[in-house]
Amino acid sequence: MSASTTGIVREMALKARKAAAALAETTAAVKNAALIAMADRLEKNKAALQGENQRDMDAGAQAGLSTAMLGRLELTDKVIAQMANSLRQVARLPDPVGEIFDMVVRPNGMRLGRMRMPFGVIGIIYESRPNVTADAGGLCIKSGNAVILRGGSEAIHSNRKIASLMAEAGAGAGLPDGALQLIPSTDRALVIEMVKLEGLIDLIIPRGGRQLIEMIMQHSSIPVIKHLDGNCFVYVDDDADLAMAREIVLNAKVQRPGVCNAMETLLVHSALKETFLPEICRALADKGVEIRGDERVRQAFPQAKSATGNDWRAEYLDLILAVGVVDSFDEAVDKINAWGSHHTDSIVTRDHRKAMRFLSAVDSGCVFVNASTRLSDGEVFGLGCEVGISTDKLHARGPMGLRELTTAKFILLGDGHVRT
Repeated sequence: MSASTTGIVREMALKARKAAAALAETTAAVKNAALIAMADRLEKNKAALQGENQRDMDAGAQAGLSTAMLGRLELTDKVIAQMANSLRQVARLPDPVGEIFDMVVRPNGMRLGRMRMPFGVIGIIYESRPNVTADAGGLCIKSGNAVILRGGSEAIHSNRKIASLMAEAGAGAGLPDGALQLIPSTDRALVIEMVKLEGLIDLIIPRGGRQLIEMIMQHSSIPVIKHLDGNCFVYVDDDADLAMAREIVLNAKVQRPGVCNAMETLLVHSALKETFLPEICRALADKGVEIRGDERVRQAFPQAKSATGNDWRAEYLDLILAVGVVDSFDEAVDKINAWGSHHTDSIVTRDHRKAMRFLSAVDSGCVFVNASTRLSDGEVFGLGCEVGISTDKLHARGPMGLRELTTAKFILLGDGHVRT
């Protein structure tokens, strides 16, 4: 790695460190004004954004990216409007910084509580979807954190434009210099250098494929909250409303197959193998989905391909689905916990007891009853948007919004108290 390469990231981190100190005391009014200015700037520069995005789309097509992956990459009018709307929603949310909670009066009269505060500098490393640049940047600013963004090479031109527009708008609204920065190069050496800047960067949030996450975990000296692949399961129970199950399954797989909360594995109770199973496989196939099934699935739907061991753990991000038959609720839960990525999993059932057991037994960041996994989303949850969906257990699980981007310190209000 060259000295100049090292210097780029370190200089950005030093600037972010200085900005973080100022952001910690920046008022909610200034941060909100900055977010609204960012939203306006993105919309006003839609044509320029889409011009840069087309460069990424053309390069992606030449590189052989799948239709689903190109769909994740494209900045349509709707996507740009959603980016701007998410920034405005975040601006409307209460500012968590400075919130005092769990306040109690101790027997000696001193008052003890906790106060929310930013982490400081957050490094976010992500792949593909350029709207993450806007979502993550906006959430970090509102939560009082300086942010260094590093997007994937397939979206480099889109990300540069989004970040530059947001940084310009933020500066005009009064944010400190260095509050929002994007690493301008696709050189992976910069990522490795970034995750070693302990003392300058406080938290690393990677979101993407397993290879990216494992590389970061291997090299990072900074705490990491992983946003790993989304192998999301739907289990259709023998007590399911089958009309409801059909709509949930189709939505979870087909509505937008190239995102992390799309269903990648479907489990169906064996009591439904001659009724619901062939019907739903046909419906999925009619939507262009390739079915990869176990032996009983292939008996019910002969067009299905044979599922291998890797299929049960795969995040396809495409119109491909692993389908299996289970003989019991317990078997379904065991397979979800063993094969899933602990992202989002759902049961379709009318049995309240099973529904409540599923919520308790499935070890994932988001666990649903009678709902599509596609609902696992910060905007849907009322968070405005999210920096990603954490598959970790420490600090945060599921969609990470404003509150999850803060930590807390103890505060003590005394009146001359000393320890005796």
